[in-house]
Amino acid sequence: MKLQDITAVVTGGASGLGAGAVRHITANGGRAVIFDLDEMRGRTTENESVLFVRTDVTDEDQVAAALTQVENHLGSVNAVINCAGIAIAEKVNGRRGIHALESFSKVIDVNLKGTFNVIRLAAEKMQRNEPDEHTGERGVIINTASVAAFDGQIGQAAYSASKAGVAGMTLPIARELADHGIRVMTIAPGLFNTPMFESLPQEARDALGAMTPFPKRLGEPEEYAQLAGAIIENPMLNGEVIRLDGAIRMQPK
Repeated sequence: MKLQDITAVVTGGASGLGAGAVRHITANGGRAVIFDLDEMRGRTTENESVLFVRTDVTDEDQVAAALTQVENHLGSVNAVINCAGIAIAEKVNGRRGIHALESFSKVIDVNLKGTFNVIRLAAEKMQRNEPDEHTGERGVIINTASVAAFDGQIGQAAYSASKAGVAGMTLPIARELADHGIRVMTIAPGLFNTPMFESLPQEARDALGAMTPFPKRLGEPEEYAQLAGAIIENPMLNGEVIRLDGAIRMQPK
């Protein structure tokens, strides 16, 4: 599919990687719908090519209603980019005590269950799309994991588990949805310049970026968006997790 033919739901699209994807899609003639809880940022992003729908990705009813709203306003959805996620730093058994089960569950709920919730509800609607006349596709779903899925650091048990789950479900879902002409891919970013790092001083951000073999800097949301755009336009990309990390391999801490 071509980007100019895309109507994409972007979860977490009000900031960070998701916002980069929204900008890239609309700059290339497509339309984007932001599912996010950040109403202030989301509303300021709205224009003739971007619709904002306040949505909690972990809530089945909210996601279903949001997808129906998109159908009513823009017609069918043929792309989903799942960027909504949260991160915590908490040791299993540290000086502050044992890891809270509640915080572990919350990360799994948002990052893994939230991603799956959007996939299943969007795929149910996508399978009714008319197939693309050139490729036979009805839709493409792009998820966001992390290099932490493969080389998570101390304190990232919850985050790494959630992102490993996203990576792990990519192939089985791609195999299942293949019969409907729906592709499923996952991007696993390294260290990117997102709101997660906004509170850090520039020196700290530069130091983190220098950990990347090449280029020695933090990745930019636009670079994530470029890969997402390439996945949308290349029908042979399916069922795979792509590391987007400048060859970084995270150290234990």
